Amino acid sequence: MTQTLSKTIKLGLIGDNITRSKSPRLHRTAGQLAGLDVTYDRLIPKDLGLTFDQTFEQARNAGFRGINVTYPYKEQVTAKVTVSDPLVKAIGAVNTVVFDPKGPQGYNTDYSGFMSAYRTILGDTPPGVVCLIGTGGVGKAVAFGLLGLKAATIRCVDLDPVKAEALATALRDAGSDTKIEVATDPVEAAINADGVINCTPLGMVGIGGSPLPRSAMGNARWAFDAVYTPVETEFLQDAAAEGLTIISGYELFFGQGIDAWQIFTGIDLDTVALRAAIQEDKA
Repeated sequence: MTQTLSKTIKLGLIGDNITRSKSPRLHRTAGQLAGLDVTYDRLIPKDLGLTFDQTFEQARNAGFRGINVTYPYKEQVTAKVTVSDPLVKAIGAVNTVVFDPKGPQGYNTDYSGFMSAYRTILGDTPPGVVCLIGTGGVGKAVAFGLLGLKAATIRCVDLDPVKAEALATALRDAGSDTKIEVATDPVEAAINADGVINCTPLGMVGIGGSPLPRSAMGNARWAFDAVYTPVETEFLQDAAAEGLTIISGYELFFGQGIDAWQIFTGIDLDTVALRAAIQEDKA
């Protein structure tokens, strides 16, 4: 990052159902640790009476340094930004935008955040065969993270077979040795899987539920849920009850947030201090 920072940095999050997002606390606290005044606003298009495009332009024109983008806009926003990283182009989803003088620049920190979350809990243990449920914006990023972690097989599961096949094609085009499969039935896809992943909105505050019954989890070793509000989703509670190692969405939230902060500011953080400072919010 080459742009000079002012003492006050305006950031924000565009998404639906984000009233309990912890991103404002993470970035404001990061600012305090770095000696910067950081504002971080929740921008909910329907609450503002605006479309996503209008909300995006409002933030751009209001002097925001950048924004995070979450469900359901991570794919839609790609049409409004320049993406320089070939990997992010392949993922086809953006969750971090910097309003650069040359135009909005798009990044994806869900990809790196997931890999960090996985390694934090499971270290160098290979993912094995993975049942990935949900092939939207975060699902795409997690799938490419699984390629980076050298998963043996990724089963892309979505009720929309066209979406699942599109992700499968992108993964195959990446040239990995990972076997890629497509399914519409999560229970069937979970058979003999080592890992099960929820990348659907099921489990979020205001939505609830789980994409996979507990009875289908018993043979797996680990589970990850991209949802982190609440941290203890039904999906993860069921997985824990079946004895699986749990990777919570909070770890993804923290990892992607650290990477987004670095993109926004170029400032390194004491991540241990930041985690401790916001730990009380982990609920």
